[in-house]
Amino acid sequence: MDKFEIKDDFYLNDNRIKIISGGMHYFRILPEYWRDRLEKLKALGCNTVETYIPWNLHEKHKGTFDFGGMLDVARYVKTAQELGLMVILRPSPYICGEWEFGGLPYWLLKEDGMRLRCMYEPYIRHIRDYYKVLFEVIAPLQITRGGPVIMMQAENEYGYYGDDSAYMEFIKNLMIENGCEVPLVTSDGPWGEAFEHGKVEGALPTGNFGSKGRAQFELMKKKIGNKPLMCMEFWVGWFDYWGGEHHTGDLEEHLKDLDDLLTEGHVNIYMFEGGTNFGFMNGANYYERLEPDVTSYDYDALLTEDGRITEKYTEFRKVIGRYAALPDVHLSCSIKRKAYGAFGVTRSADLFGNLDHISVPAESICPVCMEKLNQGYGYILYESNLPGLSRLEKIRLWKANDRANIFLDEQPVLTLYDRELLSEQTVESAACTSGKLDILMENMGRVNFTPIMEDQRKGIDGGIQVNGHLHFGWKIYPLPMEDLTGLDFSVPARAGLPGFYEFEFEIPDPADTFLDTEGWGKGAVFVNGFNIGRFWEIGPQKRLYVPAPLLKKGRNTLVIFETEGKSSGSIRFCDRP
Repeated sequence: MDKFEIKDDFYLNDNRIKIISGGMHYFRILPEYWRDRLEKLKALGCNTVETYIPWNLHEKHKGTFDFGGMLDVARYVKTAQELGLMVILRPSPYICGEWEFGGLPYWLLKEDGMRLRCMYEPYIRHIRDYYKVLFEVIAPLQITRGGPVIMMQAENEYGYYGDDSAYMEFIKNLMIENGCEVPLVTSDGPWGEAFEHGKVEGALPTGNFGSKGRAQFELMKKKIGNKPLMCMEFWVGWFDYWGGEHHTGDLEEHLKDLDDLLTEGHVNIYMFEGGTNFGFMNGANYYERLEPDVTSYDYDALLTEDGRITEKYTEFRKVIGRYAALPDVHLSCSIKRKAYGAFGVTRSADLFGNLDHISVPAESICPVCMEKLNQGYGYILYESNLPGLSRLEKIRLWKANDRANIFLDEQPVLTLYDRELLSEQTVESAACTSGKLDILMENMGRVNFTPIMEDQRKGIDGGIQVNGHLHFGWKIYPLPMEDLTGLDFSVPARAGLPGFYEFEFEIPDPADTFLDTEGWGKGAVFVNGFNIGRFWEIGPQKRLYVPAPLLKKGRNTLVIFETEGKSSGSIRFCDRP
């Protein structure tokens, strides 16, 4: 068996080795494209690929595990091995990664009083259960057992979060108990106290940063002594959030830093390819305001979201060529882009007229959050009749996240977002007849960083105050949007109201394409039943990536769920993002 060790440097079978790695998350890329991306990684001159492992996908519901399809991490790792690549796994319970809830499963928040990332026994118990199953999958992939995995990471950037050293010790020991035999590392920013609080005895501290590489390594050297220097996340771009700008990195600066890092030590390029936050899996940040990440995780990486080689790739390859032999790699996949043009709506369906077709409602005196109803993602609608209500003047939603579309007599009266949900709101000219009140709440993506993570219950977890008093008696419709086969299209969508729009279109040959969402307000898109992600007219993302494996030769079906009542009546597929 091969042997990988950490001493004064990294050693493979007693030979000093320089790790040149690229970050690429299997769960953000369709399996049909894994080999293509890994071949391009090898052609860059990298000898290693790094990936997180998202707990929230592998154990979507408590006790139910999934390691198939896009989640077949073993297949991903074995594909890398077939290409001669080594692998770094980061199976932390928490991954951050601009991923929904930092990779933690939503159902943790179902439990009252849940505390995260510390020695809180209910949280610890769930990690034990998860690791027992996870390591049955990943332990056989280690280099000590004939696989390509050379290192694993304990937790992730813990120094930014807390200082529970017993928790870090627990994570390390639990990984070892479950079969981790390769060296362990931690990763944190090298500044201030983060590096200190994020480390654990027996694991090599590595650094995460995106600039001033030589200076960062100098800081690290003072803290770790005669150990190898590695940047576990060399940030070569950044992520985008709704309402913000598209981020790009400074290529010349990155090239200089890459050269410095490879001169002094080892590197993992974050990201080599970013991929896509398919479905409702985007994370969010919250400092002064909510900033949910867009569907694309392009990250201004070396490969585009759809795997195209960029100028950054070409220039990085030149630098890497100074430190490693550049292999001649045959790219085995022929991937095409196509613009299929425009298609009109085939039929539509009204949300209110379909609630009982796509959801099983719960009745409750008080509003209940998503998590308490075993729902993780998507939307949830609260409905009640107030027959004595003649006018809606004020409303307040207590303990509500993230966005509310409020309707009276099935007419829109108010949209509240983020901090608007923290106070009572005045409703202009809202006279009513039947007194039917509907509140459509959207989970925009749970925050993936900082202690506000513990306050990420979605929907409404408190009460609904109408004209100054709490109203009781609600029918609650979970809308995870996982099965839309029950839609009744005989009840068409109405202008100005949430609805579903179906498109049937035929194509001669499936290819990668991009759905232009111009003319639509806000919502999510489903291609042949697969949720390709969210759109929002505020940008910066205006087109959604549709990989060819999601399409079929001949007839295809696309459904748009739109919450703002804004429809252009057509869609258009383009050959570029």
